[in-house]
Amino acid sequence: MISTSGIPQDLVERLGHASSIVVFTGAGVSAESGVPTFRGQDGLWQKYNAEDLATWQAFERDPRLVWSWYDYRRQIISGVDPNPGHAAIAKMAAVFDNVTVVTQNVDGLHDRAGSKNIVELHGNIWRARCTRELTVFDFRECPLSENPPLCKECGSMLRPDVVWYGEPLPMDAYERSHEVACTCDAMLVVGTSAQVRPAATLPLVAKHNGAFVVEINTHYTPISALIDTTLIGGAGEILPELLDLISACSDDSEDASGTAGGVKEHSGV
Repeated sequence: MISTSGIPQDLVERLGHASSIVVFTGAGVSAESGVPTFRGQDGLWQKYNAEDLATWQAFERDPRLVWSWYDYRRQIISGVDPNPGHAAIAKMAAVFDNVTVVTQNVDGLHDRAGSKNIVELHGNIWRARCTRELTVFDFRECPLSENPPLCKECGSMLRPDVVWYGEPLPMDAYERSHEVACTCDAMLVVGTSAQVRPAATLPLVAKHNGAFVVEINTHYTPISALIDTTLIGGAGEILPELLDLISACSDDSEDASGTAGGVKEHSGV
């Protein structure tokens, strides 16, 4: 199969020999589904910055305003679908032995696309946390019937189960992401600006530990010169083609040697 987007053959072969792969995603993947980045430029929220709403201090000051913003976001996200980039990432589990999706996105679109092994570094907008008991649970009511929503167990206010500015990443999620970055054979860095730390350090951790690191983005980022290669373009175009090329490379290897190298044998499904 010939690449139509300039994907080098040696890159395809290198990824095709990987057994353990991490796909590290950012807002650019979901933007292709129509999810705004919510930096204060959208309609009703034009006079607000995300930094003014996504903090504990903002929530203490005006929980109704903060929940109104998240309700607005949830209604937008509920109306979009995973795109071909999400779908290609989910299909990687049928090609590679071990796939972990590490995402900075909170929209749940990887889960909806069918990915199973997902580490959510910044939480999930479809979960809520009790501010008193700290219990976390699915919370998919959209739009809200009461604002702010209250815990059914203790009556305390709920907050979105997302990481706000000034808060640390969930320890279990960060430790898991760091572990897979240290041990993977390859990492795909997809649609992230590589500017939000500490998440932005994960591709460099992978590279330092010997992984083949490929960036897929519509533009170069601060890590572009520090990793193996960057493919310029949208995830929804590049990832499906890349997966097809890897599968074709695997099929050729099987025909020649009867073995699949680092990828799974295909079931034909």
